[in-house]
Amino acid sequence: MSRGLIVFARDPIPGRVKTRLAATVGDVVAARLYETMIRDVLQTAHRLDGVAVHVFWDCQERALARLAESFCCCSRRQTTGTLGERMASAFAELFAEGYTACCIIGSDAPDLPPSYIHDGFHLVESAIAQVAFGPCPDGGYYLLAMGEPHPELFSGIPWGTDYVLKQSRDAACHAGLTVALLPEWQDIDTLADFQAFQQRTEGKGTRS
Repeated sequence: MSRGLIVFARDPIPGRVKTRLAATVGDVVAARLYETMIRDVLQTAHRLDGVAVHVFWDCQERALARLAESFCCCSRRQTTGTLGERMASAFAELFAEGYTACCIIGSDAPDLPPSYIHDGFHLVESAIAQVAFGPCPDGGYYLLAMGEPHPELFSGIPWGTDYVLKQSRDAACHAGLTVALLPEWQDIDTLADFQAFQQRTEGKGTRS
């Protein structure tokens, strides 16, 4: 099996990232925290055995080389379009390159257990499910795993709302796909999320 892990990230520029968190801690602090989140996520990702990590950046073309060097990662730019269109394009790229199972995660769950990523791959590789989601408490998802492209999962989804996971699961069911759910995990969007993260990781040595 050939496993490809897509990490979606944004250039950590103050004022352009983590705006809900920035509303309480300020643009500069939010950007610094987000940069640390990216580094923690990539540190976890690079420890996964047998997984090729590809970071897809939401950034200017001229920033790509800087980001690749700064974060020491295989870097590509996200395509244009909605979040769904950009995610579908990233999956299509990796499957076209020969990967037989792909997962996508964000860059704002710095303490995501690596076992959850492995389990996402396992579920689709073993045909337990054709699609696996990692649910977030806010109605979104932190992970999506597939064993082949399913662009229908990215069309007509109300991104940024409480209904992302529900409507994504509905889309999968309408397409006749079997779906599995991983354990719930919390990403970091707000100050309350960050404080909960600090409580979870107190004494564990996580840098964020």
